[in-house]
Amino acid sequence: MSLVGGLVCGHEREVQTDRESPRLMPLPKEEDSYHFLIFGDRTGGPAEGIKVLAQAVKDSNLLDPDLVMTVGDLVQGYNSQKDWEAQMTEYRGTMDGLRMPWFPVAGNHDIFWRGDGRPVTEHEVNYEKHFGPLWYWFEHKKCGFLVLFSDEGDLKEPGKARNFSDPAQQKFSPRQLEWLRGSLTKMKDLRHVFVFMHHPRWALDVYPGSNWTEVHGLLKDAGNVTACCAGHIHRLRYDWERDGIEYFALAATGGHIPGNYPGMGFLHHYNLVSVRPEGIRVSTLPVGGVMDPKDFTPERLRDMDLVARMEVVSVTGALRLAEDGSGAGAHEVEVRNPSGRALDVTMAVEAGEGWRFGPDHGHAKVEPGAVHRFRFEWTRSTSEAGAAVESPQWVVDVDYLDEKARVTLPQRRVPVKVGFGPLAAEVFSPVEPPVSLTVKGGGAGVAVDDGLFELGDGLFTLEAWMKPEVLQDDAGVIAKTEGSEYGLHLQQGRVAFLAHLGGDYVVVRSTDVLAVGEWSHVAGVFDGKAVRLFVNGREVAMKPGEGARKRNGLPLFIGADPNGRSEPTRPFSGRLDEIRLSRVARYAEAFEPVRRHEPDEQTVLLFHADRLVNGVLPDHSASQAHGVMTGGVGISPE
Repeated sequence: MSLVGGLVCGHEREVQTDRESPRLMPLPKEEDSYHFLIFGDRTGGPAEGIKVLAQAVKDSNLLDPDLVMTVGDLVQGYNSQKDWEAQMTEYRGTMDGLRMPWFPVAGNHDIFWRGDGRPVTEHEVNYEKHFGPLWYWFEHKKCGFLVLFSDEGDLKEPGKARNFSDPAQQKFSPRQLEWLRGSLTKMKDLRHVFVFMHHPRWALDVYPGSNWTEVHGLLKDAGNVTACCAGHIHRLRYDWERDGIEYFALAATGGHIPGNYPGMGFLHHYNLVSVRPEGIRVSTLPVGGVMDPKDFTPERLRDMDLVARMEVVSVTGALRLAEDGSGAGAHEVEVRNPSGRALDVTMAVEAGEGWRFGPDHGHAKVEPGAVHRFRFEWTRSTSEAGAAVESPQWVVDVDYLDEKARVTLPQRRVPVKVGFGPLAAEVFSPVEPPVSLTVKGGGAGVAVDDGLFELGDGLFTLEAWMKPEVLQDDAGVIAKTEGSEYGLHLQQGRVAFLAHLGGDYVVVRSTDVLAVGEWSHVAGVFDGKAVRLFVNGREVAMKPGEGARKRNGLPLFIGADPNGRSEPTRPFSGRLDEIRLSRVARYAEAFEPVRRHEPDEQTVLLFHADRLVNGVLPDHSASQAHGVMTGGVGISPE
């Protein structure tokens, strides 16, 4: 036992440090440990399965095991000489990309001959010429790797073709069993022995003619057989541990599976075996699950980030509905590929009750720098009286087609802009007794889509009547601020007006705390040279300010402030009324605030907050940018 820098170590090797530390940090084991991989079946699936095998080879080179084993069915087979040799060349050419040795196992696809000129031993000669012996073993790091041949067949009947489903052909021959006995004797001093074959002959429910009971007895008596591995069934299967021997069947590595259902044992994979003197650990890794950290260069990441932020542009504008919530038309939306790689883009729509879109999705490959436009026909039936109109969403799935792999990017959901056509005049008539907009905080607010109104550059005025319930430290009253744009806020109970001009915010604040439970008129004005704040018609703050206003595409929130995801934050608690945005500096000196506004040519937005129509707050301006209600917000009598 020693003390190194305050660290107690019970090992001959020690953690070196000049820091005081009471925690014991045991060092890793130094035994002769290693790992190897096992590939599943390649055959039975489409020709493209060879690409899965090629990806497994790439994964293996990153994992860098000592060696790779297979469990048979390397080629499609069931053919004659010429076709078999072509498939062998393809398989070997792919596997020879491994940087470590690999070892074959013969399966029925590799041996069975179909067609003219079938030899008695079928493709055995071809297999042993191009792949290796049908059964063999070798030693590595005091471990034995033993390969059996499970497709010997019944050669007693001349001319009889091999058939693994025939119980008479499901046995290991006396010759092979005798070889097995001798091999196990030669390996008796090894730490572990691993056995490989194609058919899981221990599965007597699948192979009723198997003589595995005799084989298992030999393996058990050897005392150092750790695991048996096979394939063929194309599904993961673990037949428990018997007498200290674990039994594993692999699914596929490019072979046929009914679909990618890993939880059911159907997947393209390889098994990773970690070997230590005291035992092994076996894990199943999906093909393609290993990544090279050297691929994640800043340039590649920036390119994919451009795609993740790719704008989805509504070419035809908002979906315009009649006052009763009904409507129909064509809508076009486009994407521009901002990256240096091609993209696979799928644009689907998710819509609530009453909406119909056709087609339900569109798909396109978009080359670098190219633009693709998706077109949809849409209809909406009449809304129930007073029912809110739920905006549809574009569901955007994008695959980035890298030269090494297809990279699936996070799915995006983009609200489809929805507006209403001209509303009846009575919608904007005053209500008696008076009502106003109530905001209860906690994610509440009225969202006004940025695409439905245009303030333009230059002069503007933002104003409203407000009645706070409490003195808030930081609340958005009417805001579009997110490192840009403009907004009216409450800060420590004082009104603040913010305008992002010439590269930074110009902020003016009232010195007095706003009265709680009382109506006050507040107005922020930018006149081209200064930013001014008026409370109840009196100028309470002014700062010089000029320059271009920094824009954003976020919604304007009434009763909150948007974050970068267009969600309401820092909600206001109280009442709001007569909210107006104008493209003019309406106030330059003291004035008497009016309780109700009427729209004029300079009015960009005007919300009387008298009533809801189809669940939205009507806009009395020419913009018709009706607000969408979210959270605890509504209309109620004062």
